[in-house]
Amino acid sequence: MLLLVLGSIGVVILVTWLLLTNETDRRVEEALNAESAELARVTRTGVNPTTGDPYASVDEILRTVIAANVARPNEKFLGYLDGEFRWESRRANPAVLLRADPGFTAAVASVRAPARGSHPTPAGAVRWSALPVGLAGDPHRGVVAIGHFVEPEHEFADRAARLMGMVGLGVALLSAVGAWLVAGRILRPLRDVAATARTITGNDLSRRVPQHARPRDEIAELAGTLNAMLDRVQSGVQAQHRFVDDAGHELRTPITIVRGHLGVLDATDPDDVREAVALVDDELQRMNRLVSEMLSLTRAEQPSLLRPEEVDVAALTRELFGKLTALADRDWQLESVAPVRVLLDPQRITQAVVALADNATRFTGPGGRIALGSEADDDRVRIRVADSGPGVDPADQNRVFRRFARGDNAPRSDGAGLGLSIVEAIATTHGGRVLLESAVGHGATFTLDLPRRTA
Repeated sequence: MLLLVLGSIGVVILVTWLLLTNETDRRVEEALNAESAELARVTRTGVNPTTGDPYASVDEILRTVIAANVARPNEKFLGYLDGEFRWESRRANPAVLLRADPGFTAAVASVRAPARGSHPTPAGAVRWSALPVGLAGDPHRGVVAIGHFVEPEHEFADRAARLMGMVGLGVALLSAVGAWLVAGRILRPLRDVAATARTITGNDLSRRVPQHARPRDEIAELAGTLNAMLDRVQSGVQAQHRFVDDAGHELRTPITIVRGHLGVLDATDPDDVREAVALVDDELQRMNRLVSEMLSLTRAEQPSLLRPEEVDVAALTRELFGKLTALADRDWQLESVAPVRVLLDPQRITQAVVALADNATRFTGPGGRIALGSEADDDRVRIRVADSGPGVDPADQNRVFRRFARGDNAPRSDGAGLGLSIVEAIATTHGGRVLLESAVGHGATFTLDLPRRTA
């Protein structure tokens, strides 16, 4: 950026200097044209403007014309007679004497027609214009020359360029100091990112990139994105650890039972062998169900496995009701349907609702009431399953969603206690939650509360 600033300043200085120089050259050319036209007009009349009498000689014309025209700064009028210097304007500056310059004299003293040109001198280039002068009856030939020193005229452009250069250098230095300070503040969060990344290990994923109190910008967004990524990584690792711990805990019991019975098995007793085989088969089936439910829970916790599509909630509710009535002999009721279209994964929602309904059948007897319904408002859609079972004790309402947890009123079942955990994971991956309303002795209502999103 500093190089860009310096380059921009250099371009501005160069363009400004060229424009000022071109403007100076244009003014010099206009002055030469005006002076040449005036000299031509005065000499063409043949009358001395001072006395009003006709000119007597070419020398008189030269002397009168040069005396009558006052030279501008950096300008000279010179008169030559028969190729020799004769007269010069009185203004002393510049100090270079063009009359003593043989090169200049050779260029202008003997012209036979109006001419223009440029001549180098120690004081810089001189742009000149020469006009031949003659008089009828006088054999002498004269020349009036105008010399204009260009370099002094360019001095203004040079001073302006130097001043702009000094100002630009000062601006560049201030920009460098400011950029150094600003870059340090900008790069500090990046150094924090690198330092935090070095401290994160497989055993400690709790560190986060510090987010300073500053306006939202790309660096702050980067820090927030990295922290969110670390949250997801930590959540995934914790889920993996929980899965391994839970699997080890739940599988240890059937394995211990199987090993204990096999250890005391009498291979010569057919009845003992049959009982052991039946027990091992039962425990293996329980282990199989446990692993299947744990895998279902793991998949439900991964948003990347969702296959969302725009679904008609009313049609989905009716379809679910048709499936649920085949679960058990209960008083199934379809209370309401929401005539809206929502973006969700119908397979996952079906899995969650079936799990809630299956759970309700375990807490209700034949003829017990189980109701299904859906409703929607401006930004939420809800699918609920209500039963007339014994309800959930307030002390257990949070615990029932934990893995392998069962309420005190829960009947004996072959499940691993992961059903409600799977339902909660499905709702969470959809950006929603599971609500439980219950009172002991008055049944329970589980509600999938989901955001109302559309394609």
